[in-house]
Amino acid sequence: MALYRKINGSPYPDSLILEAKGLALLAQGLADAGVSEVRVPRVESVSEQELAMEQVEAIAPTPALMSGLGRGLACLHRMEQTRYGLDYDNCIGLSRQLNRLSGNWGEFFVESRLDYQVGLIADDAVRSGFAEILARQKGRLAAFLNRHCDYPSLVHGDLWSGNVLFGESEVWLIDPAVYYGDREVDLAMTELFGGFSEAFYQGYDEGLPRSRAYPTKKSIYNLYHTLNHYNLFGISYLPACRRHLKVIESL
Repeated sequence: MALYRKINGSPYPDSLILEAKGLALLAQGLADAGVSEVRVPRVESVSEQELAMEQVEAIAPTPALMSGLGRGLACLHRMEQTRYGLDYDNCIGLSRQLNRLSGNWGEFFVESRLDYQVGLIADDAVRSGFAEILARQKGRLAAFLNRHCDYPSLVHGDLWSGNVLFGESEVWLIDPAVYYGDREVDLAMTELFGGFSEAFYQGYDEGLPRSRAYPTKKSIYNLYHTLNHYNLFGISYLPACRRHLKVIESL
């Protein structure tokens, strides 16, 4: 079996170890859901320096593969979990992702996702302005998210096109930032940078239709990712942060 070797380029020594744990959790979730069309690469070995895993010979996505990804993700998301969050912190890209276990989805997302990222903003004026809006809207935002989330699902957590590989007959998920949350956090991120065709959304909606609140939730959930990118890569992501924050202001 050919191996792909990933070197730790993050500021966190345990980044690859946490990635391997996330792959294992995702693999178990897919197996429990009976999903055969979507897989994760098998991990051969992992250390603080290197993650060696099964190499995938990737091809361009076809409508059939995209549809299979949608169906498989819907099956994974249909599996009801018991709590939101995760019992250990992990990573999302080059950032630490704050976790805890919670029975309240809205509070978890506001505090462990949005508040945490806002607190990392270096610009004092931007940070205080964003924090003021979130503090003012926290109750409404948490209530809205709780009202429109039926149960916790295992989510990939960083589901953009760069973290999906297409093989001849299967789809492979890589580089997860797993936790238990509203299933629509995964769908929201698929729309943030594009790369997912209509066949994917049709396949997903056939198995588990998106909620009526999804258009609003999409902006709320993608605020987390745009804040993360703003903190990592700079001011080019600030307009997107402001745009998503206006949706929260309007609740």
